[in-house]
Amino acid sequence: MYAACLFDLDGTIYLGDKLLPNAQETVLALRERGMRTTFLSNNPTRTRQQYAEKLTRLGIPTAVEDVINSSFVMAQWLRVHIPGARLFVVGEEPLKEDLRMAGFHLSEDPAEIDVVVASFDRAFVYRKLQIAFDAINAGARLVATNGDRYCPVPGGGEPDAAAMIAAIEACTGAVCDPIVGKPSPIMIATVAEMLDLPASQCIMVGDRLETDIQMGIDAGMATALVLTGDADREKLAASGLAPTWVLDGVGGLVEILRSA
Repeated sequence: MYAACLFDLDGTIYLGDKLLPNAQETVLALRERGMRTTFLSNNPTRTRQQYAEKLTRLGIPTAVEDVINSSFVMAQWLRVHIPGARLFVVGEEPLKEDLRMAGFHLSEDPAEIDVVVASFDRAFVYRKLQIAFDAINAGARLVATNGDRYCPVPGGGEPDAAAMIAAIEACTGAVCDPIVGKPSPIMIATVAEMLDLPASQCIMVGDRLETDIQMGIDAGMATALVLTGDADREKLAASGLAPTWVLDGVGGLVEILRSA
């Protein structure tokens, strides 16, 4: 019945540099069943190649073609909708690398910036906010890779792109549009094109209700919420969302699919 399983990464497959329980065994078991396994991340602090290498190093051999992250989706969206745009990136080097590789010119001169790209940036400083402020006031558009409030890490979390977006919106009055990561229709369209499968044959697996599960529901996929990252049963009850399955971890998928 199901031909593909789409996995979130942070909080679902791994946390930091350690696989979560049964992640490797589950992915390999699904592959043995003939299912395609792909990995979706809103985190733009690694390129697709770096994600594939990390998964492979952790024991889940993965080709770059089976990874989609928000920086890749952003580059694709910009190429279609604002080709040749000059960009100022509030983000880290892997995102900048992806955008350069897609043919975009990056600038810190507000007078020549067409688009400000907001993202997860652990080196966010006032100077970057000033450049974004000046560029937007001169007519630049504000877009973002993802809207996550925080990124889960061992022992807690790190403020994510939502904080950068909020700072820029607060001082400029701009509205960030679009935000291309999960649960955006832009991410859904990118995934659909890559998989070339009906949504009814796909399962979206993740730990976040507002991104992973919302995207799966919006796309018409089956959804599996795992309680190894952001969400717990209290958050689920308050969310109003109804995942197809709620699992303690990804290991529960194998048993579900045996009976599907």
